[in-house]
Amino acid sequence: MSSEWPLWEVFIRGQHGLNHRHVGSLHAPDAEMAVNNARDVYTRRNEGVSIWVVRSSDITASAPSDKGPLFDPSNSKVYRHPTFFDIPDEVGHM
Repeated sequence: MSSEWPLWEVFIRGQHGLNHRHVGSLHAPDAEMAVNNARDVYTRRNEGVSIWVVRSSDITASAPSDKGPLFDPSNSKVYRHPTFFDIPDEVGHM
């Protein structure tokens, strides 16, 4: 059994945004302590309104080398592109 606490990735939602952004990592024994430590370390100047912590071991990511095979199939689906739809004049700018 490892004596090291698990690694947590920290995401903060800022005062003027709707998205959370990754700000760093920290070690903590559980999620509650990870949130408290993240608050102390990453929001010292009241810049955050929400904190997410996720165990690093629970994150699955694609590799940069998989970019082509992963994203190329979506290019063949023209209906996903905004140019496929006609926007009525009365709608105005979107």
